[in-house]
This record gives sequence, C-alpha cells and structure tokens, in this order.
Amino acid sequence: MNEQNNQNPSNIPELFLKPFNPGEHETAIYNRWETSGYFNPDTCVERGITKADAETYTIVLPPPNVTGILHLGHAYENSLQDAFIRYARMTGKKTLWVPGTDSAAIATQARVEKNLQKEGLTRHDLGREELVKRVFAYAKESESTILSQIRRMGSSLDWTRYAYTQDETRNNAVSTAFVDMYKAGLIYRGMRIVNWDPKGQTTISDDEIVYVEEKAKFYYFQYGPFVIGTARPETKFGDKYIVVNPNDARYSAFSHGQQIELEWINGRVTATVIKDEASDPEIGTGAMTITPWHSVVDFEIAERHKLDREQIIDKYGKLLPIAGEFVGLKITEAREQIVEKLRKKGLLVNIEENYIHNISTAERTGATIEPQIMEQWFVAVDKKITLTQSTMTGITAGTPYTLKELMNQAVASGDISMSQEGFKKTYIHWIQNLHDWCISRQIWFGHRIPVWYRGTEIYCGVTAPAGDDWEQDPDVLDTWFSSALWTFSTLGWPEKTSDLTTYHPTSFMSPAYEILSLWVSRMVLMSAFHLGQIPFKTVLIHGLVRDKTGKKFSKSLGNGIDPIEMIEKYGADALRMGLLVGTAIGNDIRFDEDKVKGYKHFANKLWNITRFILTNTADHIPSDATAPIPQRDQEILDNLQRSVTDITRDIDEYRLYMAAEKAYHFVWTELADIILEESKIILSGTDEVAKAARQLVLVKCLITSLKILHPFMPFVTETIWQELPDEMRDAEMLMVAKWPSR
Repeated sequence: MNEQNNQNPSNIPELFLKPFNPGEHETAIYNRWETSGYFNPDTCVERGITKADAETYTIVLPPPNVTGILHLGHAYENSLQDAFIRYARMTGKKTLWVPGTDSAAIATQARVEKNLQKEGLTRHDLGREELVKRVFAYAKESESTILSQIRRMGSSLDWTRYAYTQDETRNNAVSTAFVDMYKAGLIYRGMRIVNWDPKGQTTISDDEIVYVEEKAKFYYFQYGPFVIGTARPETKFGDKYIVVNPNDARYSAFSHGQQIELEWINGRVTATVIKDEASDPEIGTGAMTITPWHSVVDFEIAERHKLDREQIIDKYGKLLPIAGEFVGLKITEAREQIVEKLRKKGLLVNIEENYIHNISTAERTGATIEPQIMEQWFVAVDKKITLTQSTMTGITAGTPYTLKELMNQAVASGDISMSQEGFKKTYIHWIQNLHDWCISRQIWFGHRIPVWYRGTEIYCGVTAPAGDDWEQDPDVLDTWFSSALWTFSTLGWPEKTSDLTTYHPTSFMSPAYEILSLWVSRMVLMSAFHLGQIPFKTVLIHGLVRDKTGKKFSKSLGNGIDPIEMIEKYGADALRMGLLVGTAIGNDIRFDEDKVKGYKHFANKLWNITRFILTNTADHIPSDATAPIPQRDQEILDNLQRSVTDITRDIDEYRLYMAAEKAYHFVWTELADIILEESKIILSGTDEVAKAARQLVLVKCLITSLKILHPFMPFVTETIWQELPDEMRDAEMLMVAKWPSR
C-alpha cells in the first residue's frame, strides 16, 4: 500500500475532506430512508431483507398532540423507541413502528376559542358545526409542523400506516368500541361525582388537573359537641353528617346513626353521626362533616352509607338557594361573610393562618376545579363481564371478570413484563383503587358520543338511526377513550386486518410515568375487553426530561429548550446521544447542552476516523480472511467482539444508556485513541503482511462501529455508510444491514 495516513486524499469521497456538518446531510439522508420504503416491513420482506416468517417487533408511537410542538420529552421518547426499532430491524425482525397523532380535543378547541376571543366572539356565536370546522382546520395546519419535527429526530416510522385519532378508521373504531361496551353493560349514563371546570364548562380527566400550592386560612367551627375544620366554609351549608372513626376513643360515647340537634349557618339542623374509617383520628380533631356533592372522598362515604347529597355550588361556581342570604355569590366572595356570620353565632373556634394546601385547577383554563355530582357517561370497572375469546394467562373465555381483574391479571401474570417494580406497584395500587371512569366531555370538538334520543327512546349505534326526529347526545368522548384503543385501532381494528393478526400484541411501550395510570392501564383495559389480548408485551416507563439542575422546564422559569434549536446547532445524533446516555430508563433525565455539544464532537471524530481508514484502504479493500492474523490484531478483534456482545446484551435487556455509552467508549477510547495510533506506525512501515492484516482490522472496526452506533446516531452513520466502497457494505443502506453477530 503506497498511501500512508492522510496522504493522497483524492482517493476518498470529497465530503470527508471537511468536518462533518449535520445540517448538510440530515434532511437528504432522511428523505433517502423514507423513499427507500424500508421503514415499511412489507418492503423489507418483498426485497428479501427480512424473512416472511421472521419474528415481529412492533411499537405504536405515543401520539403527540397535533397542536403542540416537539419538546424534549418527545425527543427523548422518539430517540428511545427509534433506537429499539432500528436495532430490531437490523437483527432481522419484521419491524413496524406505527406513527400517529392525537387530536387532543380539549386543548385544540381551547386554542381556537382563545383566537375567537381576540375577535370578540365565543363558540356560541359560531355554532357547533362552524366551530368544529375551524378546529379541524387548525389541527390540520398544526399537524404538518409536528410531523416534520418528528422526522427531524430521525424517527424511522412507517408513514404509510400513519394514523390520526379522528380519521375515518379511528372514528369507526371509537364508535364500535363504545357500542360494544354499551351493549355489554360496561358503559352507562349515571349520576356520579366528576371533575368540573366552571370556566371551561366541561368535565375533565385527572391528568388535566394541575395542583397549585396555595396559602390560605383554615377554620375551626363548633358543630354541636364536635369541632370540625375546613378551608372551604362556603361548602358547609348542607352538611348534616358528622363522620368519626369507629376506633376513635374520643367519640366512643356516640353511636353510628345517632342524631344530634345543633345550631349551624342558617339555623337549626339535625346531624347524624357516621362511623367510617375514612375519618383519620390523627388529622385535626378526628371529626369531620361531609359535603358529598362537592368532594370525592365525601361522595364515597355517602355511597357506602347511602346518605343524602345536596348541591351547594352551581356549574358556574356560585352558591345555590340552600345558601340562603348568600345565594348567587361566587364562593370566594362569600367565604369571609360566612365566617363572620358563624363568628357572631359563637361557632368560630379558631383560624389557622398561612395554611398550605394544594388546590386542583384546570390545566387549560386555570379555573379551580369544583367536584360536582352530574349525569355523565361512565365505564363500569367493577361489573362482571365475559370475554368471547382470550389469549391472556389465567383469563378464560366465558368466565366472568371485571375490567379491574383483567387489568390486574395482565401484569400480575407476567403476560405484560413491567420489570420496574416501583412502577408495577403503582400500577397495581391504582387498579385496586380504580373508580368508574367518566368518559363524557361538554365540548364540541372530538368523538361525538354515538347515542341518540327520541323522547324516552335511546339508540346506541355506530351510525345514526333512520328518521329526522332523533337527537344525538351533545357530549364528546374523553380523548383517553380513543387513545386507549391505540395499539389496535392503528392496525385497522375493528376490521380483522392482516396487520392486526401479524403485529398485535405490540412488542414494547415506553411512555412517561405521568401517564402510567391514565394511558397504559386504559390500553390494557381496552385490549383485554375488545380482543382478549394484552396490548403490548413489555412496558418500560421513562422519566421526565428536566434542566441540568433537576428543575422541570417551564415558561415561568424561562428554562425551556427547543429540541429543534438543539438539532440545528449540534445535529439530531448529538441530541439523541445527549438524551440517551447516562440515565437509566425510568429515572428523570437532567438535560445539559454541553453534553449534546460533546456528542457533536464525537460525530466529527467518527467522521475523521472514517477518513483515516478509507485513506489507508482506498486502493486495497482487504478480503483475504484466511491470512494469518498477528496476535495484537487478534486481540483487537476479540475486544471488538466482546464490545458487540456487551452492547447487544444491554439492548436486549433494555439498558440503552449503557449500550450507547459502550459503543461511544469503544469508538473514541479504543479505536481512535489506541488502534488508530498504533495503525499509523504499522501502515507507515515496510511489513506488507502486517499492513494487510491491520487493514482488515481497521475495516472490520469501522463497519462494526457504524452498526453498533446506528440505533443511537443514525444520520452520521448512514451518511458514512453511503460513501463506503460497495465491497465494504453488506447492504444498500445501513438501516437494513445485519447487526454484527455476538
């Protein structure tokens, strides 16, 4: 070999003569991936890349809101899932990653209504049909933005299978699911307590509540022979039950059901003593009055003991006639007036200043949540039903189970692997304490409840009944209802498609711990009932991305970071590595821009390594595998093999953070710092046998390094791969090349 080190660079591709610039290559590389068709497993089978009977590996992308933009949480989640998908594809599995987005009905409608306010309009000025048109248009406009950002991360999604929660297929799936559950008696309309947003005028789910710490006063009042405490005296007008713990010796003289006459806010009342363990003797005086209409805990006590309930506050946060002279006042306006009246009656015992507690507020409107008993649509989680089919361990078709039992068994049996014990316990605890799920929302954009009314008649169906005198229920479904179908609605259900047969249950799901209960559990619920299957085989809950000091990103702190800005500065590969390396899945990630910057330097290091190796093998692609290998070269190859084995095991066991770091360590510390420095001496020498052997080693190290780095740094590795001589490559594209054998 005449070329030595970096001499005669004209023999290598011109792009290697300058530093690696991600911005010059990433878009072109992604377009090349997408147009190749290799994101689609069908294409891989047709072209012989994947065997037709190969093991399947499926992930459905947790659908981001179309009205949002890519944030660091999305960037981490996409990087995590893409790494597993690319690895699975390279190991020969029939690999499918399904893309999709969520309409996020409440958030999307709220955005449009906010724009209407600037025009001096409300949704009622437009009417339902026109508002829905505007919201659809807004969502479609935002859709392209979020999809382009997902592509910027290098996500190897099969875009031919793209799903949107309100497209025709998903609409049909949602209506079918509702109708089937209604017919099974699992969906019913009833009076139960819900989270009510008095400003947005709709029920909201638990995940749409933001808890805000508030400093307030805590009041103690004389309630007959008892002293009670409350931060909300405005809710106490209808209180006629005093609850104490049955084991509290202080109140042993009082019997359950005993009635006591006493003076209260608006005169004499008859109070009934209730013995219930919900009253904690260690908190306050151990005695409490209850307001079943406006408290979840109080509602449950009333349910257990079949107690009366009375509404105190209306849907707009104002006091009702039961409040007497305070009727019509907003609760915050009435509070001090009520306290003053009780003081004059001699019933005010004490006021605790600077009482710190959390209040529930609506994420979209900022309004304080007012629990209300309302007629809404619910999913019954304690009703026994029978499945017509089941592949779940311990669940037999034809045997009655509750949804809670199905959800619990799916994880307890091991059908769904949830190896993170802390999250597994959280899941089981949540299931055990699960209440009926409120699925109706009083907004206009979303999946309309497929129920129609005509007088006293009720019709539930996928399509509207014949006749013009039917009126459809005005409410829409909670968006978690549609997203709970996501693993199988994206595969064509309720039709019995080949995708559904081939790719469900899916292989892997990795959402953030914030939605473990709200989404993961509901996907298990829906898949168990509708298919008799688990929705996924493995669940890995990941943490939140925080700033480098551990604080949550927020507008108020001004510490927000735009991942697209990071990509433009350092490249998508550097951002992916900065998010994946150093933190075990499940722990929160402390994001540090300097770390990302360091991986940009690493990408350039790989670029320079490639230039050196190509320069020194440009006219002589080694192929003689039978030639004797010097001891040192064999040591290098053995060490390379050990690295591959370790990295493969780490990925198989979901330790991506270790796999990525080991790949980085081999390339930088072993290959660049040691092997290449040794090679400069050998390649400048006169021993042709040693030079040829070292060329073999260098090519092997380069090809293997590109492969083990590809799941984590797909852009730079694919860019390099495309410039390698054909003799070095075992596939047209690195994304479908074979993973190095262990």
